Amino acid sequence: MAEPVAAPTTAPTTARLRAKAERRAALLTAAATLFARHGFDGVSIEDLGSSAGVSGPAVYRHFRSKQAVLGALLVEVSERLLTGGRAVVASTPDAAAALAALVRFHVDFALAEPDVIRVQDRDLAALSDLDRDAVRDLQRRYVEVWVDVLTRLHPTVDRAELRLRAQATFGLMNSTPHSARSLTGARTRTVLEQMALAALGR
Repeated sequence: MAEPVAAPTTAPTTARLRAKAERRAALLTAAATLFARHGFDGVSIEDLGSSAGVSGPAVYRHFRSKQAVLGALLVEVSERLLTGGRAVVASTPDAAAALAALVRFHVDFALAEPDVIRVQDRDLAALSDLDRDAVRDLQRRYVEVWVDVLTRLHPTVDRAELRLRAQATFGLMNSTPHSARSLTGARTRTVLEQMALAALGR
C-alpha cells in the first residue's frame, strides 16, 4: 500500500510574502523620511536601501525605479485617506458627528505622517504622469467625501463653496510639519480639531 502523501504546507510561502511586504513597507517608510529631509532629487536608490537595511540593488526587487517608490508612497497614502474617510462616514450616520470624526481622522494622519505631507507638498511634480493623475483623482474623491457631509449640514450652501472650505481646512490640518513643534501632541491635536471645525462652520 502506498505511503500517504503529506499535504503541502503554505507556511514558507506565507512567511516569504510577509517578509517581502515588510521590506517593502520599510522602504516606503525610509523614503518618506529621506525625501522629506533631502528632497526627491537629493536621495539615491543606495540611500533608500541603506536606510531600510537592504542593498541598493535589492530595492529593485520591490520597485522598478526611485520614481516608482515616490509613486507608491503618495498613491498609497491617498488611497488610505479615501478608504478611511469613507469608512468614517459609513460608520457615523449623524452628519455633525461624521464631520467631527473626519476631522479627528485627518488630524490623526497629519500628526502621524508629517514627512509624507512634506513630500507631497514638495515632490508631487516628480511623479510620473500616471501616478500624478492617480493621486489627484484620489484626492478629489477624498474632498468629495467631506463635501457630501458638509452638504448635509449646510444644504443651502453651494458645493463649490463647501469644497473651498474643505480644501482650506486641509491646509490648516496639514500645517503640522511646519507648526506642530512647540506644543505637546495632545494640545496640538485639540487646537487643530477646534480650528478645523470652526473653519468648516461647526
